[in-house]
Amino acid sequence: MNISSTVRSKKTIKLGQRLQKIEQMVLAQQYSHIWDCCCDHGLLGAALLSRQVGTDTFDKVAVDNTSNNNSPSNIHFVDIVPELMVELDNKLQRFYPDKHLSPSSAWHTHCIDVTKLPLAQHHGNHLVIIAGVGGDLMIEFIEAIYQQHKNLSIDFLLCPVHHQFPLRNKLIELNFSLKDEVLVAENKRFYEILLVSSTSNKERKIHPVGDEIWRSTSITQAEIAAKYLTKTLNHYQRMQKGFQQSFQTDVQQEKANDLQAIINAYRAVTLSA
Repeated sequence: MNISSTVRSKKTIKLGQRLQKIEQMVLAQQYSHIWDCCCDHGLLGAALLSRQVGTDTFDKVAVDNTSNNNSPSNIHFVDIVPELMVELDNKLQRFYPDKHLSPSSAWHTHCIDVTKLPLAQHHGNHLVIIAGVGGDLMIEFIEAIYQQHKNLSIDFLLCPVHHQFPLRNKLIELNFSLKDEVLVAENKRFYEILLVSSTSNKERKIHPVGDEIWRSTSITQAEIAAKYLTKTLNHYQRMQKGFQQSFQTDVQQEKANDLQAIINAYRAVTLSA
């Protein structure tokens, strides 16, 4: 559900498990600028904005404003589709006619490619949130942003819909560090959510298949982790079987070997509760 339909329906809704967890991870930190890069058509950014002004009038997202102890942040809504950004900007101006919510916070809209975020134009620390796309596309976004802003310490909150393994390996290659990671189940799908920093930290290295996501604090979470591990192993084993049955070139043989290495890594995972 996007922001516009929520406003028209005048119904109070709650964020799903995935966006709720992302929101919680944002609120556990403090940022001068939060960049919502097309996360469910701006619904996440709107929820964060609603918390800051102490109201859910804009998007009717049900939030507990009493728990927000963070300093105000600038919320940046980013999407490359002009029609979506015009519609979003109109809604924001309708419900928040004064863009400057406080001396230290405001909302902004940017109709630009995610790779072109103007981070250097805004003083302070940054969080870039990218969700709802594959890890392969996230790699392109992150590499471009990082190469343009190597002098900045940037946090990325990532929730890929697939290609988690190559994404993690790219983050390792870039020498990023892990701040937090969780595993969420929603609508019979599983989501890894990673909060990482472009600043390296030897004590907080990123693991190729995850580490903290396999440590459960409840029976429910343990079941989610076990099901996700089984599903992931089955996925890569099916891929490997397909390559083994059809490969005729050295490249295909190499891919099959790469898949075996991934399978071995997941087989080595130890679930703990």
